[in-house]
Amino acid sequence: MSSTDPLPTSVPTDLPAWSDVFHGAGLGARPDLLLEHPITRDWAYGDRSGRGVRVAVIDSGVDGSHPLVGGVDEYVAIVVDPETESGVRIEPGPHEDLYGHGTACAGVIRSLAPEVELVSVRVLGASLKGSAGVFAHGVQWCIDNRITVANLSLSTTNDRWAETFHQLVDAAAFGRMLMVSAMANERKRSIPSEFAGVFSVACGPGTDREQFWCNGNGPAEWGAPGIGIEVAWNGHSTITTDGNSFAAPTIAGHLARIMGAHPHLTSWQARTVLAALAANSAD
Repeated sequence: MSSTDPLPTSVPTDLPAWSDVFHGAGLGARPDLLLEHPITRDWAYGDRSGRGVRVAVIDSGVDGSHPLVGGVDEYVAIVVDPETESGVRIEPGPHEDLYGHGTACAGVIRSLAPEVELVSVRVLGASLKGSAGVFAHGVQWCIDNRITVANLSLSTTNDRWAETFHQLVDAAAFGRMLMVSAMANERKRSIPSEFAGVFSVACGPGTDREQFWCNGNGPAEWGAPGIGIEVAWNGHSTITTDGNSFAAPTIAGHLARIMGAHPHLTSWQARTVLAALAANSAD
């Protein structure tokens, strides 16, 4: 599918939540920036390497030895510790992926921006579950440690943490950290993915990671391939799978390219550039 191909006219019935808008005919055109000269991919991405950009995968860990991941530059695990004032303990140093999910996300990012500095921030356990508090501390660690793009292929439904995550999203924006967050696969609360300050992502059609879509009406602002895609997994293997979790790192990879070429962009400027590159063009 080329970047000018139209969206499908029939919508599959078995899609992750919030993905249907990217598969139907009602998406409309991306926002028209009315610039004298168009934003091109060559300008936006530079050499497409993502060089110098620190990208965090907040997840179940990352297997840095996986050939599709190509190494991890830094590891940190956030674990529950009731004996500390914060209730968590930060454990730096190499760790394994307890599930495979983080490795999948890291591999997608690396495929798009091969020279990023990958940082594994482990907040999920072997059951792919974790506490909202640990999750929040993982995001805070990223804000405090010079992360440029944070991939959150997870969310919480716990309303008690909504205000905390609102504050974290604001702190990230003011600190020039781009938060890319997958919507939940079911229509339920999806914190912080549903907040306007993050790059919220659901599944678009196809498997070409060079394509993504912009939805100005939200709550899923961006669509990217996440249905029937091959991703890295534990044991140096790959699997073919579906889910908004695997669409989000595509957007993270594109943002890493943009920030590698233009490291001084603010969050809103990066959002504008990304929208100009979306497949649902205004032409």
